Amino acid sequence: MRILVIGAGGVGSAAVVIADRRAFFEHLVVADYDIARVTAALAPVEGDSRFSGARVDASDRASIVALIREHRISHVLNAVDPRFVMPIFDACLEAGVTYLDMAMSLSHPHPGQPYERTGEKLGDAQFATAAEWERRGLLALVGVGVEPGLSDVFARYAQDELFSEIHEAGVRDGANLTVDGYEFAPSFSIWTTIEECLNPPVIWEDGRWFTTPPFSEPEVFDFPEGIGPVECVNVEHEEVLLIPRWIDAKRVTFKYGLGNEFIEVLRTLHKLGLDSTSPVTVKGVEVSPRDVVAACLPDPAGLGDRMHGKTCAGTWVTGLGKDGRPRQVYLYHVVDNATTMAEYGSQAVVWQTAINPIMALELLARGTWSGAGVLGPEAFAPTPFLDLLVEYGSPWGLREEAPRAS
Repeated sequence: MRILVIGAGGVGSAAVVIADRRAFFEHLVVADYDIARVTAALAPVEGDSRFSGARVDASDRASIVALIREHRISHVLNAVDPRFVMPIFDACLEAGVTYLDMAMSLSHPHPGQPYERTGEKLGDAQFATAAEWERRGLLALVGVGVEPGLSDVFARYAQDELFSEIHEAGVRDGANLTVDGYEFAPSFSIWTTIEECLNPPVIWEDGRWFTTPPFSEPEVFDFPEGIGPVECVNVEHEEVLLIPRWIDAKRVTFKYGLGNEFIEVLRTLHKLGLDSTSPVTVKGVEVSPRDVVAACLPDPAGLGDRMHGKTCAGTWVTGLGKDGRPRQVYLYHVVDNATTMAEYGSQAVVWQTAINPIMALELLARGTWSGAGVLGPEAFAPTPFLDLLVEYGSPWGLREEAPRAS
């Protein structure tokens, strides 16, 4: 296996140090538009001949194909923000290699009823080509970070091992992370966060997808391992578009613990038009307002030594157990920033995202996972993935809960 990681930001850099401890691949190339970021990402593995770097423009399909062929790449991991999904995805199909990503092709709200009906959904552009990927015997494994990714594996595990009937598969994400020295410092890409939080959230219910206004249906969810109660709201996310394709669930939701301050910042950015990706001219220079916001905030990859606390990703599932009785569980993965910084030099959120595609690559290398077409993580056997997570030294948990009265 020869891997190309496109993107040397926080997640791409974390993927390097995680992969460095494994022996399943022959070579790994890290590529980015900014070669200085590549150099920084490769610094922890300096001297290891299994790693090298390159420069690439993730928006240029032809240059990606050329890089794949130059380095005899077999598998490409897309670690850049989702606006670059389609050039990389299409380049992998052209070059005939396996593709993996952690965020899917962008959505476009319904032009007339954005808060009731879906327009172009997350991943629609990728699923539109599924037949061609399958015809050519190629695999595009989409949404294989932590959320989407591990959360989807949890949903499949719940279906296979725990439930005879799933009423709701609800992804719930929360944290108690703080960052010293900043009034506002997102722990993940602000570009992606704006995209998913300000778009109309999608819900699956009774065989159809529909949308709601941003930040709808607030609920307080009690997260494990000391994180505690966090208010969570509906957010657009890939799981709601992936899980119903392979899991028989009556309802699928995604709720994120943003906090009131974060929500108000996002609303203000929207009111001012600073969430827009359409260029504006400033003193003769065209710039995207969202890119300006991202440039003004600290790089999440560099916040680890100022960050404290834990982050939790998980899937809350209700329904009937294998015995036919009501059951409710929360399958989860908690990561402590102090642990990931001490062991890997990576902050918790990017590390928790990066470990999952590296594990997926290892399962593909072993032949444990295989397939053709455009497939989500829930299309594969979940137990080998969860067992490997334990082998990597980051175990998952299962919390039984008292079923809510219907």
